[in-house]
Amino acid sequence: MNKTTVHYDPQSDVLYFLVRDGEEERFVEVTEGVNVELDEEGQLLSVEILNASRFLRATIGPSAALRTGPQRLAQFARAEA
Repeated sequence: MNKTTVHYDPQSDVLYFLVRDGEEERFVEVTEGVNVELDEEGQLLSVEILNASRFLRATIGPSAALRTGPQRLAQFARAEA
């Protein structure tokens, strides 16, 4: 079983989850700003969240505004590595 890898790019505010290695066959936008990469069997390879700090504040709620910003996301990604 592969371990999920998390990467955050603070300059572009993109949060990327690599679920497993494989060759990308399809790229699907599941909702605005959230994309997934799938292999030829339709298995999930990765998830990409654009404008991650804004997306997570909107998803988690207003109380997350103080906890979720580019610096906090970078800390989270480093902790998960």
